[in-house]
Amino acid sequence: MHSPVSTFAVLQSPLRELVVAGIAIALLAAGSGSLLDLSHKFYSLTGVIALISGGLIWRSAPTGRDFGAANRVTLGRGVLVIWLVCLAPWAPVLGNWLWPWALLCLLALLLDGVDGWVARATGTRTAFGARFDMELDALFILGLCVAVLALDKAGAWVLAVGLMRYLFVAAGWLWRWMDKPLPESFRRKTVCVWQLVTLMVAILPITPALFANITLATALALLSYSFITDLLYLYQTRRAP
Repeated sequence: MHSPVSTFAVLQSPLRELVVAGIAIALLAAGSGSLLDLSHKFYSLTGVIALISGGLIWRSAPTGRDFGAANRVTLGRGVLVIWLVCLAPWAPVLGNWLWPWALLCLLALLLDGVDGWVARATGTRTAFGARFDMELDALFILGLCVAVLALDKAGAWVLAVGLMRYLFVAAGWLWRWMDKPLPESFRRKTVCVWQLVTLMVAILPITPALFANITLATALALLSYSFITDLLYLYQTRRAP
C-alpha cells in the first residue's frame, strides 16, 4: 500500500522534474546570453523550444506513476541539448567559445547511452522512455544541422538531414499506414550515430568545408536509404493488424 507521501510524489511527477529542468534551461540561457551579448531572439527561441518540449513531455508521460530514473537522466540530457540547440544559430559569433560549445555537444552525444543503461539496470524501460530519447536525438541532429549551415560548412541542403524525421512524422498524419511502430533496427541506430558523428566533426573549427560536405552528403544518402527501407516495410505490412 502506498503511503500518502509517496502517492503525492507520484502525482507530482513529472511536473516537478519539468519545473527543475525549466529553471536549469533559464539559468543556462541567461548566463550564456549575457556572456555572449546575444539578442532577444535567442531568449525567445529558447523559451519556445523549452515550452514545446515540456508540453509534449507532460502530454506523453505516463500518469499515476513515478517519472523514473532513466527518464530523469534523459531529461537532464535534454536540458543540455535544448540549450546547445538554441545556441546553434549563433555558432558563428561564439568565437573562442565555439570549441567549448562543440565539446559540450560531444558530451551530450556521449550521454546518449546512459539513460538506456539506467533503464536496464533499474528495470524501468518503457515505450515513453524510448520515444523520449529518440525525439531528443532528432532535435539534437536538427540543431547541429543549423549550426553547420550557420558556420557556412555546408549549404541549406544539410537541413534535410535534420528535417527528414519530422517530415516522416508529418506524413504519418496523412497516411496512417506510416504511423505504425517499427521493429528494433541496428541499421537505424547506426545511421543515427553516423549522422551525429559527422555533424559533430563538421562543426569543429579545424574541419574544412569540403570534408564536411562529403561526409554529410554520405550521411544524407545513408539516412535516405534507411527511411526508404522503413517506408517499404510499412507499406508491405500496411494491412497487418
